[in-house]
Amino acid sequence: MMARPDKADAALYAQVMTTTAPSRPGLSPALWQSIAPDLHAFYMQSLPSQPAWKITPDRQLVTRVRQVLLEQIGRRNAESTLYENMLTRVRRSYADMTLEDMTPQTDAGRLFSTPESVPGMFTRQAWEGGVQEAIDNAVASRRDEIDWVLSDSRKTLPGDVSPEALKQRLTARYFTDFAGAWLNFLNSIRLNPAHNIADVTDQLTLAGDVRQSPLIALMNTLAYQGQTGQQKEAISASLVKSAKNLLGGDDRPVIDQQAAGPAGPLDSTFGPLLQLMGKNSAQSVMAADSSLSLQTYLTRLTRVRLRLQQVANAADPQAMMQQLAQTVFQGRSVDLTDTQEYGSLVAASLGEEWSGFGQTMFVQPLTQAWETVLQPSAASLNEAWQRSVVANWNSAFKGRYPFAAAKSDASLPMLAAFIRRDTGRIDRFLSTQLGGVLHREGSTWVADRTHSQGLTFSPAFLNAVNQLSQLSDILFTDGSQGISFELQGVAMPEVVETQLTLDGQKLHYFNQVADWQSFRWPGVINKPGAMLTWTSTAAGTRLYTNHSGPWGVIRMLEQMQRQKAGDGLYRLSVTAPDRRQLQWLLRTELGDGPLALLKLRNFSLPSQIFSVGVPAPGRTDEYESDVVEGSE
Repeated sequence: MMARPDKADAALYAQVMTTTAPSRPGLSPALWQSIAPDLHAFYMQSLPSQPAWKITPDRQLVTRVRQVLLEQIGRRNAESTLYENMLTRVRRSYADMTLEDMTPQTDAGRLFSTPESVPGMFTRQAWEGGVQEAIDNAVASRRDEIDWVLSDSRKTLPGDVSPEALKQRLTARYFTDFAGAWLNFLNSIRLNPAHNIADVTDQLTLAGDVRQSPLIALMNTLAYQGQTGQQKEAISASLVKSAKNLLGGDDRPVIDQQAAGPAGPLDSTFGPLLQLMGKNSAQSVMAADSSLSLQTYLTRLTRVRLRLQQVANAADPQAMMQQLAQTVFQGRSVDLTDTQEYGSLVAASLGEEWSGFGQTMFVQPLTQAWETVLQPSAASLNEAWQRSVVANWNSAFKGRYPFAAAKSDASLPMLAAFIRRDTGRIDRFLSTQLGGVLHREGSTWVADRTHSQGLTFSPAFLNAVNQLSQLSDILFTDGSQGISFELQGVAMPEVVETQLTLDGQKLHYFNQVADWQSFRWPGVINKPGAMLTWTSTAAGTRLYTNHSGPWGVIRMLEQMQRQKAGDGLYRLSVTAPDRRQLQWLLRTELGDGPLALLKLRNFSLPSQIFSVGVPAPGRTDEYESDVVEGSE
């Protein structure tokens, strides 16, 4: 300022000099402090008319000081303070937006609710009415500071200190906070619970009503807010582009990357939602999935609502509901399953950031409709399972070996009739009665996560049918009933020979070179049973055990100690009455081979498919945790 008379500011100069020069040699401090302010002010006021009074600056010193000040200005904490002060000034002028503000002239409380709100400074009204201007003012102030105080025409400012860079950073930071505030709010919205078919029908009616739908009103508000800060293409630029396209001929690109419509700072966050509502013209540029739209979702929602109203208005609503549920269980219902899949697809299309909002708006309404239809009918399906399968199973196997420690054996042909793949009683029931909510993956039955929403499969039921399914694969490896395996004797101290007889098939081992011998269970039809004898160096041949009947081999295996020695390889051993060890190696063709049948000990077929009265796991918690993490 002392070197630039045209920039003279007497008040500022007097204030600064009073602080930096509180004393002067030859004058008492009291005298100097009384006359200094007037003297400094007089000097600076007279400087414009007395150019000869200006000083000649030390260029090196000025350059060093400027560099220090520029570094201070470029520090993030200074910029953060500028940003926070700007928001503080704007915050006073704009009220927070609540859910009711976003859904005017609708009864949003009947459909969903949230205790959260969006800060008023993060709205389109605030951006257009205050924030944008506040950023421009801050940038203008920075530019004025830098123009003559911190720079000269001979040096270029660092890019991160320039006013343009400051504007970009402040704008980017604002819209990042803008998007975060809206996402936190939207992911906190929860659908009101529905307890019966009347509640569900009321909710679907309200959601699909074009004039009174809180969902439509909220989506319209989001579309408006999501376009905040968009820069529209100038008319002249649009005309030039059109002329080039008209005259360009074959030079035009197949996909015009600049034709995606107005670019906005919120496109990365609100883009999927704008696409869903048809507000993003980029959908006409790229091959987007145009089948996903809010209007299509509402149409399908109305279709489900009409179906449920038919049930509610029927002469026997309970019977009709069970009939409708049966079509879902059997996989024959098209309207309900397609609509639920469509809602899940719409929610997924919004992306992970919108997971809570997508679940609440597009998945939960249909899930509640699902529960209304399926849960009351789950009990009747449990009863059908008990009558047609469990009762016959208990009649055939209860109190019989291997299901119980009993002398009487279970019928092998009857076991096959229950567990054989595809044609067995259990598989037929699951395929015909539960084909819509349960499917097979390899040897495992898996609940369909989409179509079984609102239902809770009994873990004991799934474990039981999967155990029997895996046993079926072992028992019917080659199509016919039976298990093939191999045995090999192991030389043991003071044991001369051992002889195993399994369903008429013999393994005689007398310490010769061991070799694998093939067996099959059941073996010879007219020689069922298992017998083991051994001969030691101190005594003759003695009988260790003898089990008659078709399950004799399995009874003998149960008496043995079993140790896994590798994939499909087991070491079997018994301790004879004379304390000598007898051992064999067992090699299976699939899984545990005949040892898999030992898992049937104390096995019982569960009487319930579904856990009636237990809420489906993870329906809300799946995305509630995401919301908490996203807000941190």
